Amino acid sequence: MPELRKKYPFDKIEPKWQHYWAEHKTFAAHESPVSVHQSPREKLYVLDMFPYPSGAGLHVGHPEGYTATDIYCRFQRMRGFNVLHPMGWDAFGLPAEQYAIDTGTHPAVTTRKNIDTFRRQIQMLGFSYDWDREVDTTDPNYFKWTQWIFLQIFNSYFDPVENKAKPVVGVEAAVPAETAQAGTPTLPERLAYEAEVPVWWCEGCKAVLANEEVNADGTCDRKGHKEVYRRPLRQWILKITAYAERLLNDLELVNWPESIKEQQRNWIGRSEGAEVDFQIAGGTGVPACDRIRVFTTRPDTLFGATYMVLAPEHPLVEQVTTPAQRAAVTAYRAEAQRKSELERTALEKEKTGVFTGGYAINPVNNEKIPIWVADYVMMGYGTGAIMAVPAHDTRDFEFAKKFGLEIRTVVQPPEGIEPHGFTGDGVSINSGLITGLPTPEAKKKITTWLEEKGLGRATVQYKLRDWLFSRQRYWGEPIPIIHCEKCGTVPVPEDQLPLELPEMKDYTPTGNAEPPLAKATDWVNTKCPCCGGPAKRETNTMPQWAGSCWYYLRYIDPKNDREFCAEEKERYWAGTMRRERPTAYSPMPKALVDLYVGGAEHAVLHLLYSRFWHKVLFDLGHVSTPEPFMRLVNQGMILGEDNQKMSKSRGNVINPDDVVREYGADSFRMYEMFMGPLEATKPWSTEGLQGVYRFLGRVWRLFCDEDGGLLVDDSAPDPQLVKALHQTIKKVGEDTDALAFNTAISQMMIFVNEVTAQATRPRALLEPFVLLLAPYAPHLAEELWEKLGYQRSLTYEPWPKYDEALLKEETVTVVVQVNGKLRDRMDVAAETSQAELERLALANQRIQEFLAGKQVRKVIVVPGKLVNVVAS
Repeated sequence: MPELRKKYPFDKIEPKWQHYWAEHKTFAAHESPVSVHQSPREKLYVLDMFPYPSGAGLHVGHPEGYTATDIYCRFQRMRGFNVLHPMGWDAFGLPAEQYAIDTGTHPAVTTRKNIDTFRRQIQMLGFSYDWDREVDTTDPNYFKWTQWIFLQIFNSYFDPVENKAKPVVGVEAAVPAETAQAGTPTLPERLAYEAEVPVWWCEGCKAVLANEEVNADGTCDRKGHKEVYRRPLRQWILKITAYAERLLNDLELVNWPESIKEQQRNWIGRSEGAEVDFQIAGGTGVPACDRIRVFTTRPDTLFGATYMVLAPEHPLVEQVTTPAQRAAVTAYRAEAQRKSELERTALEKEKTGVFTGGYAINPVNNEKIPIWVADYVMMGYGTGAIMAVPAHDTRDFEFAKKFGLEIRTVVQPPEGIEPHGFTGDGVSINSGLITGLPTPEAKKKITTWLEEKGLGRATVQYKLRDWLFSRQRYWGEPIPIIHCEKCGTVPVPEDQLPLELPEMKDYTPTGNAEPPLAKATDWVNTKCPCCGGPAKRETNTMPQWAGSCWYYLRYIDPKNDREFCAEEKERYWAGTMRRERPTAYSPMPKALVDLYVGGAEHAVLHLLYSRFWHKVLFDLGHVSTPEPFMRLVNQGMILGEDNQKMSKSRGNVINPDDVVREYGADSFRMYEMFMGPLEATKPWSTEGLQGVYRFLGRVWRLFCDEDGGLLVDDSAPDPQLVKALHQTIKKVGEDTDALAFNTAISQMMIFVNEVTAQATRPRALLEPFVLLLAPYAPHLAEELWEKLGYQRSLTYEPWPKYDEALLKEETVTVVVQVNGKLRDRMDVAAETSQAELERLALANQRIQEFLAGKQVRKVIVVPGKLVNVVAS
């Protein structure tokens, strides 16, 4: 392809304009005043999910979303929007730490190197980022504010009456000491708290494993060890469950794909039902009086409960287990520790369990039912205990069949449906006071009865669990907490932030479940900020999610060393400047970021965690919108040329450096958008890339001769080409606004083909076309704009306008149908009336042949498109 390269010198053009943009800070965003009467949409905040900078660098799939947002941002700047489009790095995390352990290179060194590689690759593609706003989650100037936000969460509690977070300051002081010491539930629970939580422990590595380091079969992903099990460790937890209802309801405020909303709804898992107390029966070494509380969405099936199941981790297992069953139960619990949640909850897995020897009393009929331990019940949902109704629950049914337990039908299904295993609504049978009632009424009546008897209550449960926030790793944000024997858990004073990691040569696990930071004794041992006595720093670090929870806020004010984000800047980019806090009577923007583009793999955790942090900050008055991201778009995956996911192991990874070196950045950008719809999964094709490259070569030759001289003249354009230009302006503008980039590019190709066929090169046609091309192939467009005689960048040139009158077709082809079947076509004037179309269709000779011997019942006319004659 040397002849094409000669006619399209991208290797000279692209570095030239990238240097120009950097030198002139062309894409710098500025906060400008907005009056109350102006639309908040005059600003536009477009965000990419920022990357984790790995040592492998980018492959061609990574920049797909970045290309889409860049085209969109360039287009919207030309339409007059003040665009904020930033980039940064999600750089803490396990991969860098593991590389440090394996090579002895400090993770900070590899992280900086990887960031430099990613930045270079992204910049070579000409993306219009405001690089003055670049952030790095490992920068102390950044994680100072990550730590500050953690302290805001730590120093807050959730008020269920006001349904919001509030500071604990003053609340604890208002509680009398004697009341607090009595253990009554008067002190609010902080949104960040400590608890003993089961984590993965590898006996072979002598280390805590992250979830992603545990294979599906329960072995260690790092070394292949089989001695992996769950063990309780002290962890930091964030009380995200307090926000479950708001996280669920506020999905209605945002414009996200319904599939992503549904994933979040399922993850939150709201269930209405009842909590029911089963008394533990005494005898055989088991004391009576304690109770087992269960949550059920089907209290109407209580009369069908023939046994109970406790999760292996349930705290009452020890109490209900008889001496005769203790050995079997202990062995079973140890085995359950070695299984992942996926293994335990898989529907197709064979049910296992052990009888504890204990019994419980069913509160609705006073029957003694056996208590089992089984790993298909999890502590992470409900209460960690279930009443088993095998006739109307699939898992209970399989378990009861395997172990020979009673199966009692208590819901009569509709006629023709087998009662055993039926889980739908029906009519209660064999159920005492609710017998004969349909399921909805039976639920209400039995719940009311339980409440009256003090045996249960109506409640709502969520599948969502509180966020396990700490990691036993080195390469993460230090948690700004100090432990003092006298004062307890004390936050690091804000004026002492950032709390930085100590320099360490040994990042390996300690071997005793202590985090690596425990080895840095000089750093760990400190003074209590309250009493001045000896104290110890928290040695757990934050998870990688922490820095990505709020990075979109730091982009707004990245150099601020006094606050995480200035209020006036946040309000400007949120579109809430000079407005009051939102009320039911003063509608205002519901989210800060206008468009967020990234992978669907972050549908649940990242997006849920970000929403949680944002809502806490909103409640405390630090941000002005209840949601962080208004519109969400997930780009599809780009596969290798073999139609497989790109990976080193498959050898199908395509490096963007190679593509840009051979074809140029503009060809790369346009091809990625031309492959298909943004959300679709599609395979890479070098042949397709070459086609786009040839198209840009044709564009170059449309403007320039072999020596780069300008061919454009001031000749009068053909009227048909003027119409084609205005059709192209309309199509490209509308499609770009809708992120339908592939069809916009197709329209530009059609236009170039039509103009190329002409002998002249009218400026009136080609100058507007350069502006249409600019968001897609910005380097080439800038060069052509300069050749057309302009001295400054076209970045802020107005987007071309089209003339509606020129879009009207003089004639149109109308389809004529008889009883819905195509029978003929008519070319008619575009403005032909409905009545005239009907007359012409019925007078059409071919149509008359199909109507012979039939009576016309109705004529349906769609002006400009079709006539359908209904006859019989």
